[in-house]
Amino acid sequence: MTIREVSVDDLAAALEAGHRVVDVREVDEYVSGHVPGATLVVLGTVPDHVDEFRSPEGVTTYVICKAGGRSMNAAQYLLGHGIETVNVAGGTMAWIQSGRPVVTGDQPS
Repeated sequence: MTIREVSVDDLAAALEAGHRVVDVREVDEYVSGHVPGATLVVLGTVPDHVDEFRSPEGVTTYVICKAGGRSMNAAQYLLGHGIETVNVAGGTMAWIQSGRPVVTGDQPS
C-alpha cells in the first residue's frame, strides 16, 4: 500500500472539513511557525506516540513537516502499524509560501 500525498490546498480544505494535522518537526521548528490547529509529535518520538495518530471514524490524520520528507517517513512507519495517514507534499514551507497563516508558540492554535 502506498502513502497518499496531498497539496497544501488539499490540506486547507481538509482542515475546514474537520480533519486533523500532526506536525512531526522539532519543537523549535514548530514553535517558530506551524499550521493552525496542528499538534506536535516530534518524528523521533512517533514510535512512542502511535495512538496519537489514530483518528475517529470519518476523520483523516494528515502529517506535515518542513518539506515533506520527515512526514513521509512518519506516514510509512504508521502504515506499518496499521494507521493510514496522508502526507502533505511541500510541508510547512509550501503552506507558508502559499500565503496561508501560521501560528507561533507551543500551542496548536
